[in-house]
Amino acid sequence: MALCLYVATTSQGKLRDFRTAAETHAVSIEPLPGLADIEPPEEDGLTFAENATIKAIYYSRFAPGELILADDSGLEVDALNGEPGVRSARFAADAGIVDSPDAASDNTDVWNNMVLLQRMNELPAIQRTARYHCVLVAARDGRVDRTSDGSVEGVILEAPRGTGGFGYDPLFYLSDLQKTMAEVDLKTKLSLCHRGRALAALLAKLHV
Repeated sequence: MALCLYVATTSQGKLRDFRTAAETHAVSIEPLPGLADIEPPEEDGLTFAENATIKAIYYSRFAPGELILADDSGLEVDALNGEPGVRSARFAADAGIVDSPDAASDNTDVWNNMVLLQRMNELPAIQRTARYHCVLVAARDGRVDRTSDGSVEGVILEAPRGTGGFGYDPLFYLSDLQKTMAEVDLKTKLSLCHRGRALAALLAKLHV
């Protein structure tokens, strides 16, 4: 019987990344049951590791005996001293830019990318280095069991390219492939994905 790992996320993008990374192992990835009805914890950590630990410990208490995974991940831009970092999903909101209550769709990614481009305006390519970084924590019954991390290096472009992916993918350029994360096919993206690398490292520690 395949090992089932529950992930404390409702993000379909994250679940897809984790599930694809787990395909070569005897592991199934599922969202934590009832997650939508659980009041989330305050993510007040200053690092990815701190936030991932907060979430893993908290959510593991809602599934006794099960191994619960939680990640915190985002974009680290060298010229911005590692920002947006743990604020990657809230970069535009921190700058006061949010959708109106009656917006027909969620434009968070668009606003986040816009703020990033504004902050990096006119920086030369040599100063536009960045990485996607993910820290993954597994906890059981309120205690940390294993931790791992993964990253992928890139360069932030001056304008978005590609329609795939999500988040900052249209701006995240992979020099070796000469494409952005939003331009590569799904299989290639997931072979490079920071979440996939973090999960592979964790599964190795679990010996599965």
